Amino acid sequence: MSTKRIMVCLDGSKHSLRGLDAAILFAKRSDAIIIGVHSDTSFSAFSAVRAPLLPEKKWTNEVQGIIHVAKKKVEKNKIKFEGVVIGGHSSGIDLTTFANNRKNKIDQIVMGSRGMGFPKEIFFGSTSNFVLHKAKAPVTIVK
Repeated sequence: MSTKRIMVCLDGSKHSLRGLDAAILFAKRSDAIIIGVHSDTSFSAFSAVRAPLLPEKKWTNEVQGIIHVAKKKVEKNKIKFEGVVIGGHSSGIDLTTFANNRKNKIDQIVMGSRGMGFPKEIFFGSTSNFVLHKAKAPVTIVK
């Protein structure tokens, strides 16, 4: 049996760090590794179709910081961590595309939710809601 792979959606917010904390607990219980995924939405609409993985040398300082904080927190708990950055246009689509790609072997998705509420969700959408409904792997949303 292969090692369980838990994908954590990271955006640098306190909410995504709460999701990371939950993923660390899950990983400890199941001897899993954590795949920290960040969607860099500063790219063109064209890239949302492809959702390319960005090599580390193309990560912005902000993205490097997000991944570094997550990696440090995970490895402090003696869990293996892999950081992934997707160059796309829409976080929900990017994260779901990555999670649903069989070669990435994602067994579980964990993400924090800002809980913006119904009125804002209508106008701005909800990444966690999108991932919850479109991902093939089980999704845990942490508030």
